[in-house]
Amino acid sequence: MPRPRQALLSRQRIVDAAAALIDADGLEAFSTRRLAAELGVRGPSLYNHFATKDDILDAVADSVTAQVDVSFFGHLDWREALRRWGHSYRAALAAHPNIVPYLARGPGRRPAALAMADAVYGGLVAAGWPPARATHIGALMRYFVAGSALGSFARGFVEDPGLYEERYPHLTQAHRLAEHQQRVDEGAFALGLDALIHGLARTYEEHVGPLPPLPPADPALQSKNLQR
Repeated sequence: MPRPRQALLSRQRIVDAAAALIDADGLEAFSTRRLAAELGVRGPSLYNHFATKDDILDAVADSVTAQVDVSFFGHLDWREALRRWGHSYRAALAAHPNIVPYLARGPGRRPAALAMADAVYGGLVAAGWPPARATHIGALMRYFVAGSALGSFARGFVEDPGLYEERYPHLTQAHRLAEHQQRVDEGAFALGLDALIHGLARTYEEHVGPLPPLPPADPALQSKNLQR
C-alpha cells in the first residue's frame, strides 16, 4: 500500500510557518533550517519558492502589513482616516511584535507595504497636504506606530510593590500596571494618536487653510476609546 503523500509546499504554507516561528521565538532564533524542520522538508525545498532567507522574511512582513486597513483614505476626512488607519496599523503590528524591527526598515519591494504607503500618501496629498509634508506624516506615523507595537509599557514594571515603596515614592502603584496592560497600552496609544492628529490639524490650518468640523464620531469607536 503506498504511503500517504506529504503535503506539497506552497509559498503560503512557508509564510504561515515562518510567521508562527517568529511569533513564538523571535527574529534572532529564526533560520531556514528550523523552518524546514517545522515543515518536515529539507532546506533546499524552501528555495524552490524563495531565493533567500530575506525573501521569506519579506513575505512574512508583507503578510502582516496586508492586514492593515487603508480603505479610509479618499472616503473620510484625512483626520479621521489617519486615526482609523493608525489603530488598524497598530493592531496588525501588535499582534506580531517580533517582526516589527524588520518591518521598521521600510517597505522595500513589498507589495502590501508599498500599497499602504501609496494609499496614505495619495490620500493626504488629495486632502491638500503638500507632498513633502505628506511624506513627513507617513514617516512620523510609522515611527509612532512601530514604537508602540514593539513592546508593552505596562508590562515593563514588575509586580513587586516592595520595589517602589521606599525609593520611588511616585511609583507606589506601578506594580499594578501589568494587570491593566491592555487598558494602559491601548489608552496611551489612543491618547498619543489623538494628540498627534490635533497637532497636525493646527499645522494644516496654519500652512494650508481652514478645516471643516469633523462629523460626529462613530458611537461604536467612541465607546471603545472610552473603555481604554
